[in-house]
Amino acid sequence: MQLSCRRGLLIAAVLNLTIMLAAQTQAPAHKSAATKRYCHPEVNFCFQYPASWTTVGKIFNSNGIVVAPPQKQEQSLWDAVTVALVVLPPEGDEEPLNLNGVIEQASTALRQEGQNFQTQQRQELTVDHKPAQMIKVGYHEKTNDRDWIEQLVFIEGPDNEIYSVALKCAPQNLVRLEPAFKGILASWKLPEPAPPEEESPAKPAPPL
Repeated sequence: MQLSCRRGLLIAAVLNLTIMLAAQTQAPAHKSAATKRYCHPEVNFCFQYPASWTTVGKIFNSNGIVVAPPQKQEQSLWDAVTVALVVLPPEGDEEPLNLNGVIEQASTALRQEGQNFQTQQRQELTVDHKPAQMIKVGYHEKTNDRDWIEQLVFIEGPDNEIYSVALKCAPQNLVRLEPAFKGILASWKLPEPAPPEEESPAKPAPPL
């Protein structure tokens, strides 16, 4: 989920209602799962994640955070979600890197990490009223001989900066983890811009 350089840095909740025909009554709806809220102190994005999950650590020069469900194996094999600012706003005359460019750089980096790389899905989205793109890929990681699915969503910010919300998990765990990932993505937000300050009306000049 990491890219090597600054330019390359790269709920739907399902409600089941059952009708108890024998008793002629409807079962109560399931309560929403408890969540925690995280807001990055500098980059300012916020999101919610399952209360049973933990924060694993910071990433991308402390511009992001990794959260994950409880797991028993060594941490390098954990299923996890990374939420981060991956491309900083352009400076001066620097050309901004768009979503397509970020997708291509992320795909190239993942191909280098693994074997049997396959793009399974690519889709345009809107996240927090901002343009976004999603790519889902599968590959076999050579360093740990493990199959992975990565679902990466890149979001374009108001200053041409780009954020990501990315799930990395074993293929057999995708069905279980995807609802939590969608919940994180649905809750992701940037702060609302402050309204412009109203100028005070000019005071008339004092009489001479």
